[in-house]
Amino acid sequence: MKFYNTLTKKKEEFVPLVPGKVSMYVCGPTVYNLIHIGNARPMIVFDTARRYMEHRGYEVNYVSNFTDVDDKIIAKANEEGISAQEVASRYIEECKKDMADMNVRPATTHPLATREIPGMIEMISALIEKGYAYDVEGTVYFRTRKFKEYGKLSHKNLDDLRGGNRSLLVTGEEQKEDPLDFVLWKPKKEGEPYWESPWSQGRPGWHIECSVMAKKYLGEEIDIHAGGEDLVFPHHENEIAQSECCNGKPFARYWLHNAFLNIDNKKMSKSLGNFFTVRDIKEKYDLQVLRFFMLSAHYRSPLNFSAELMEASKNALERIVNAVDNLKFLQENAGTKEMTGEEQKALEEVKAFETKFDEAMDDDLNTADAISVIFELVKFANTRVSGENSAAFIKAVREEILKLGDILGLILEKKEEVLEADIEKMIEERQAARKAKDFARADEIRARLLDMGIELLDTREGVKWKRV
Repeated sequence: MKFYNTLTKKKEEFVPLVPGKVSMYVCGPTVYNLIHIGNARPMIVFDTARRYMEHRGYEVNYVSNFTDVDDKIIAKANEEGISAQEVASRYIEECKKDMADMNVRPATTHPLATREIPGMIEMISALIEKGYAYDVEGTVYFRTRKFKEYGKLSHKNLDDLRGGNRSLLVTGEEQKEDPLDFVLWKPKKEGEPYWESPWSQGRPGWHIECSVMAKKYLGEEIDIHAGGEDLVFPHHENEIAQSECCNGKPFARYWLHNAFLNIDNKKMSKSLGNFFTVRDIKEKYDLQVLRFFMLSAHYRSPLNFSAELMEASKNALERIVNAVDNLKFLQENAGTKEMTGEEQKALEEVKAFETKFDEAMDDDLNTADAISVIFELVKFANTRVSGENSAAFIKAVREEILKLGDILGLILEKKEEVLEADIEKMIEERQAARKAKDFARADEIRARLLDMGIELLDTREGVKWKRV
């Protein structure tokens, strides 16, 4: 299994620190709003990487954080007149719903930055003690130049950064020893949440949060650190500097980054009116279509989102789902005869598809080629499997397609079509439960309907529903 390592700029054979085990950290979202489709790409890509490594027999400790203290969260809280914690808690729950709808599995651990403040204070104190950080009137900065390898991930030169990019010289630079030193701890402003520290009442800088959470839940040295390519500099570069100066050992061995997502060949932005949340997409498509779309290109290739490409993804996914459904029908109606020698020979061909699939995924998670293999298997099913075959053979072919789909996190079985009469009956039952103040039962019915692809909308005119 090979991964392209941003650190070395080449594909490398993956060798974990501990045989059979993988420690993996993926930077999660800052939770001040519903997640957008740009957030969705790393979630889907690295969930697929995790699934594939588990398929290959690794035990994966997968950690992905929620940044729940940030300027944007505070701004949203002030706008709504509520606490930053309330904003973060609300959007963490909404994010988890979107992840479930995209079939992104929960991480082994989802740490929250605000619960790890003591560890951050401890790491900052250690960096000050070792001479890598300094306090100026309650703000603690990291001495970038003291870490001789600074720039090794982004392949940037410190002198070029200082001379050629004034945008990197953040406010408050007159306090710093060097304009490129970055903040580890900052004092509170009026109305902001804060924590007590040896330097000031304040909060941590963004970069220190991930260093501390990775160390606590995975160890001082980890196998894989991943995220979007926009995080390479300065976020991941700064994580390396902090972690390696504090711990005295390499931070992460393999750095994986997914490329940007564009909308109709333009960068996604609210000002251009081409900003889409995952919920926006859910109004038009099953989110399995979004997942399929994201995996139809290599994760390191820029991906262009458009209505035409989403329609193409929807049609392509339907072809696979219909093939699986047809095999289910054939299996249910097949006789009880034994599998023939010819069928057993054909199953060897089926197994060869899995080998080809693994070869694609072993080559830096080439999900585009892996999907092509599933289509080859679908073609095999459509041309080589019929009602004349044994149920055991048909089942084996169907299960192989489902297995490869599941490695990519694709749900390939058709949802049972729910009749309108059954929906109305369950809504009546829910209304009766609410009237009887049996809210647990009412919630249970609502959740069951949602599992069946039916979303309820409580309005002034009564309960409305829609298929999702």
